[in-house]
Amino acid sequence: MAKGDEEAYRAFYDAYFQRLWRYLLVVTGGDEEASREALQATLVRVVRHIKPFPNEGAFWSWLTVLARSALSDQTRKCRRYLAFLDRFRLHAPIQEAAPDEGDADARLFALLDQGLAALPEDECELVRQKYIEGRSVREIAGERQTSEKAIESRLVRIRRKLKETVLHELREE
Repeated sequence: MAKGDEEAYRAFYDAYFQRLWRYLLVVTGGDEEASREALQATLVRVVRHIKPFPNEGAFWSWLTVLARSALSDQTRKCRRYLAFLDRFRLHAPIQEAAPDEGDADARLFALLDQGLAALPEDECELVRQKYIEGRSVREIAGERQTSEKAIESRLVRIRRKLKETVLHELREE
């Protein structure tokens, strides 16, 4: 596998895919989606970092470390995402909150809501799909028949545009 042998990867896949899948299902407490994502990340890490091992036991131990590490990274990423949503409260309409003029957070959320309303429809829809519905970049890219990189780039530009809009409004005050 380290030399890029396709047959070696197929042999590895046939021998360890189901075993790793079951291991991750146990570790995640039966969460199939988390197990699936962690398994994909684990397989990528195996391909990138494969090395010789003295025996099958040592190899399996290495695989489980990679799998737990991939799961930890995934969990951390999910927590960051939820913290982002909590900070910007995109799931709740700002106007209904009737922000107090003295409340800086409420003012910031109101400005963010205004910035979102000013976005073109396709950009607003992309933000809604990613941050409100919680869809993955992969899902959105598949639906829009484009690459994940293209979606990520658009999201970066949209976030930058929102930031500039909010900062401009704050400077005007």
